[in-house]
Amino acid sequence: MAAGSCLLLLLLPSLVTALHSPPGCKIRITSKGLDLVKQEGLRFVEQELQNITVSDLHGKEGQFQYNISQVKVTDLQLALSDLNFQPQQHLVFNINDASISLRFHRQLLYWFFYDIGSINASADGVHIYTVLQLAKDEAGRLKISNMTCNASIARMHAGFSGTLRKVYEFLSTFIVTGMRFLLSQQICPSLEHASLVLLNSLLDTVPVKNYVDEHIGIDYSLLRDPSVSTDTLDLDFKGMFFPRAREDQEELENHAVEPVIKETERMVYVAFSEYFFDSAMHSYFQAGVLTIELQGEKVPKDLEVLLRATFFGTIFMMSPSVDAPLRLTLQVSAPPRCIIKPSGTSVSVSAFLNISLVPPDRPPIQLSSMAMETKLSAKVFLQGKALRVQLDLRRYGWGPMGAWGESPPHPNHNYLLLSRFRIYSKQSALESLALFSLQAPLKTLLQLTIMPIINERTKKGVQIPLPEGMDFTREVVTNHAGFLTVGADLHFSKGLREVIEKYRPVPTAAAHPSSQPAEPSVDPSSL
Repeated sequence: MAAGSCLLLLLLPSLVTALHSPPGCKIRITSKGLDLVKQEGLRFVEQELQNITVSDLHGKEGQFQYNISQVKVTDLQLALSDLNFQPQQHLVFNINDASISLRFHRQLLYWFFYDIGSINASADGVHIYTVLQLAKDEAGRLKISNMTCNASIARMHAGFSGTLRKVYEFLSTFIVTGMRFLLSQQICPSLEHASLVLLNSLLDTVPVKNYVDEHIGIDYSLLRDPSVSTDTLDLDFKGMFFPRAREDQEELENHAVEPVIKETERMVYVAFSEYFFDSAMHSYFQAGVLTIELQGEKVPKDLEVLLRATFFGTIFMMSPSVDAPLRLTLQVSAPPRCIIKPSGTSVSVSAFLNISLVPPDRPPIQLSSMAMETKLSAKVFLQGKALRVQLDLRRYGWGPMGAWGESPPHPNHNYLLLSRFRIYSKQSALESLALFSLQAPLKTLLQLTIMPIINERTKKGVQIPLPEGMDFTREVVTNHAGFLTVGADLHFSKGLREVIEKYRPVPTAAAHPSSQPAEPSVDPSSL
């Protein structure tokens, strides 16, 4: 019994970890963000209620016969509305004291008097109470999984005109009662279709698996159902990159610090752990693309002269063609690692630099193979909905002219205060001393030639999982221990109706959200 208890205690940490995988990316929507969603959502609800279809109403009461058809909503007043978070994965949308104006065609027969025409009616004291339950589906996508709705109309009035107006007003009770019943019965089905079908089609625009470029993709599947408090909605995403050629390989384990978002001042906060960036660099490494080769004219002339002078003896002894082109091959030897601290973000890289002579029509002759270690400063920022990282070897300070004599180009970007670079021989300490004179020129090569190539390859960035038509404004990047956050406000560049119409499900085709990655966008700024 005691042995079993000890075994359970030993297994408990791993069981807890399995049940609660830390997210690589976390998004928090605050009540301020929900207020913006309410404004756009209210316009959408108005448009949906204006499209309500009410069936024809006909009947007979004594000598009075009526037929009501072609019912159309002409105006809505939804002044008193509210959208709130409710714990346990719920959003509550409440409309009070609304009014709906109608116009419909009448055909009335009373004794021997027959009349046709139009009737204007109004439904007042309309109350609509809806609760939306949010959950992740099988593909890891956020969905509205269920909706409950209650709708009621306090009173309804129909206005008649013509010579028989007094008679119609006396007998209109039958028409008004029937119309009030039919209208109240159509409100909730209309909103249910809008939520479970149309709004879910909008959520389908949020990428779950998305190809970043021709080498890697990103997995933004939800790890669990949303966590909802009275003021916030938190979404935990896997936030893991993967090599496109090896999607089925074993995933990189997440041992990073879990992002913790405490702020609520902005509309939205997006947090990224070190794992998010580590998995990207690990995927590029697995894809075999962290290699850069410079040969011939691509090698800076000053560096070429210095290298030829340094290895003159070797070149003279090993190659009959002294003037053969030089080749520099920089190959990362292990997946780079990201380190996020309150002071800034850095990337540690270990690589091999092979220097070779390439005689015409002969195999390359290796002159030297050296190890390189560098710590790059990383600038993290948003461009549209794309998160971008720009690497640099220069040092940045925080003051007007900085502690290092340079000021950051943008106050909302993050920088590391110190970068590091060193090279050494893989063969001997003596050769490392001989290579000391190459350290400054090779650092200049890395900064002026290699870094622009790397930043050009990654300049498109990776899209943050937001629905189409929703963009960030006034973003600020803040570093913490082990993760960074992007606080921003939101705005709609496209209306809900515009995006929904673009992706409106075809009625004849079953809608099954695809878990296959989407191809990368050509221009992230247009996302």
